[in-house]
Amino acid sequence: MADPHHHEERNETRLERADRNFLELLQELRVTQTGVQILFAFLLTLAFTPRFPSLDAVQRTTYVVTLLLSVLAAALFTTPAALHRRLFRQGAKPQVVSVSSRLAQLGLVVLALALAGSVLLVVDVAMDRTEGIVAGATTLLLCVGLWEVLPYLVKRAINKTPAK
Repeated sequence: MADPHHHEERNETRLERADRNFLELLQELRVTQTGVQILFAFLLTLAFTPRFPSLDAVQRTTYVVTLLLSVLAAALFTTPAALHRRLFRQGAKPQVVSVSSRLAQLGLVVLALALAGSVLLVVDVAMDRTEGIVAGATTLLLCVGLWEVLPYLVKRAINKTPAK
């Protein structure tokens, strides 16, 4: 039985659907990858600023953890392209799409943590530790709200809408 809330039935094969889904995923990853690259570049330059040696142990740890999280996010967001390239023309497109989707979801979690860590560090250095923690936690909550709660609410609203 077809999902009564799935209004767009497509006339496509399993492989056509996998191709379309992979192209959509790659487009989404282009958006996130740009943000990760900017964040990573920003973090890399911080270690070479005159003020960096004056950071305390907590700030240095926050910096290193955040830098590593941004590297992990970049790796997670680029793995789908590498996976596709390694399995090109081997009939694995549906599996590549499935694994890549999970990698992208994990990448968003890691990116949210990296963004929160960056905000924590900058506000800690610019203001104080308490304000840094509040700003970092707020950033994390904002990401969770926009990336998890909002889609959940939209899906719930769609499911409550009567089928036409």
